[in-house]
Amino acid sequence: MTVRFAALGDSLTEGVGDPVPDGWRGWAAVLAPALSDGPLEFHNLARSGALAEDLTGRQLPSALELRPHLAALVVGGNDTLRAGFDIGRTARHLDTAMGALRAGSAELLTACLPDPGRLLRLPQPLADPLARRMRALNTVVHELSERHRTVHLHLAELPWQTERALLSVDRLHPSAGGHQLIARDFHALLAAAGHQLGPAPLAEPFTRAPSRTADLWWMATRGTRWVVARCTDLLPGLLLLAAAESFHRLRRTTAHLDVQSSRATNLALARLPR
Repeated sequence: MTVRFAALGDSLTEGVGDPVPDGWRGWAAVLAPALSDGPLEFHNLARSGALAEDLTGRQLPSALELRPHLAALVVGGNDTLRAGFDIGRTARHLDTAMGALRAGSAELLTACLPDPGRLLRLPQPLADPLARRMRALNTVVHELSERHRTVHLHLAELPWQTERALLSVDRLHPSAGGHQLIARDFHALLAAAGHQLGPAPLAEPFTRAPSRTADLWWMATRGTRWVVARCTDLLPGLLLLAAAESFHRLRRTTAHLDVQSSRATNLALARLPR
């Protein structure tokens, strides 16, 4: 039997950070050959910049046509980086996609995501609002992973902060080594769940962490363009969030922001169909 594997998501699953001559490879492509000892079809539908609504509107119809036996669904990080972030809307799209794929008998692979503020080492007034949003997203992903009985990787807990070599030069995406680690961890989870798989992906030769010079060069060339591109979207909203954060810090009422976020997350989950 030919095993069909479809990967849905954003730049993380597209493979950004793991370059090959014709583009990107990434953890899903590393994992794919290890999912079966026999024939396998792999389709990477993930696209850089994808939001949760892109998942249901563009990628999901293509994935359902493929009738995958396994489907990876890792998305939501871009939603938290947008001025109009709405955890309720993101939760609805994630639930719809997971439900549709499970209804087609696909085994789902899901993951929670690391905090971008910590990865980028942003100042606290900027980092804290993003961290709050990421906690909301991960709470939703954890709950939906249980509801839909997915194979779930606690990707946020991998050692991104202590092992710099696992991150690419942009600090937002895994390096080649980071993608390999994700692939191996998913393989281990699937094996533990009783799936018949091929041999685990082999660890490729260790690559050194990007140098400080490489970090600065990326920021001066590609990184600056990314910031400019977000100035009309992310930056104004993020500055407003930072101002609100600073105001509450002065008043020592930041706990109110945490409560508001928690309530919004719980309400988003409560409104999803059971």
